[in-house]
Amino acid sequence: MKAVIPVAGVGSKLRPHTHTQPKSLVPVADNTILGHIVEKLIQAGIEDFVFIIGYMGEKIERYIRTKYPQLKVEFVVQEPREGLGHALWVARDTYKDEDSILIMLGDAIVDVDLQAIIEAPHSVLGVKKVSKPSLFGVSEVGTDEFIVRLVEKPIIPKSNFALVGLYKIIQPRKLVESLDYIIKEDIRTQQEYHLTDALMHMIRNGEKMTTWAVDHWFDCGKKETLLEANATLLSRPQFRERDYSQQYPGNIIIPPVSIGDNCTITNSIIGPNVAIGDNTSIYRSTLSNSIIGTYSELRYALMHDSIIGSDASFKGLSHSLNIGDSTEINFGQ
Repeated sequence: MKAVIPVAGVGSKLRPHTHTQPKSLVPVADNTILGHIVEKLIQAGIEDFVFIIGYMGEKIERYIRTKYPQLKVEFVVQEPREGLGHALWVARDTYKDEDSILIMLGDAIVDVDLQAIIEAPHSVLGVKKVSKPSLFGVSEVGTDEFIVRLVEKPIIPKSNFALVGLYKIIQPRKLVESLDYIIKEDIRTQQEYHLTDALMHMIRNGEKMTTWAVDHWFDCGKKETLLEANATLLSRPQFRERDYSQQYPGNIIIPPVSIGDNCTITNSIIGPNVAIGDNTSIYRSTLSNSIIGTYSELRYALMHDSIIGSDASFKGLSHSLNIGDSTEINFGQ
């Protein structure tokens, strides 16, 4: 099976981090967003990939070719960027002759049994119950468990099961035909060509599709969900069981944390839910629920729920106090 991964977006909600790198290469839990996605697909036995690139696409291509040289990869440039449906239409020649394909968005991390989805007899769309379905593509399922309707960002949702950016498509040529249709007829939602509309066209023409509920879904397009994804990924056994006490004596390390190579940490409290990139220096700081990039320096920092990019420097305040009885000092005002 071939995996198709659209990664052309700008990632405006993650600025300033996406001023210097694509959203899919933002670090999270000892890897990048894209790295987590690719490695999950590799574990499912997939070695053939198509990446649809746009914004800073050369960085994504360099990253993939350097980190995963064993993979068979193709890169397709989407320009202009007119939605997910348009992205897949631009790349249609790379997958139209396949027996089936797996599409995964390059900015969404999902926990699901990919092997079971790959082996399913019908096309499968990953879904997750959400509180605000009007913000997403939404699926409606009939009594026979097959999808009867797909709507992109409905004004009045009739379902709260959102599409999570995971699609297994049987007979990709039918998908290409439906993409051709929405492009030719200029069928847009909010000025973009959406994959949801093409899939709905396939269903109207008799294609059977089912839903598959995912365990976790992190749309890593903004700070809050990226930190949530970081904490959830760090909760896995390989991170909870790491012991940094001998490597960083004189510090308090509260798992789960991930600390990169060649870091210097002095008189600090790290954790829980902290991921630190390579070659970073931390001195007399307290960090929790945060992501720190590579080659950064933090001194006298008190941080929580924070994302610090690579090559960043932060120096907080250092205090020497002699405080008497019945005294209250509040540095938070």
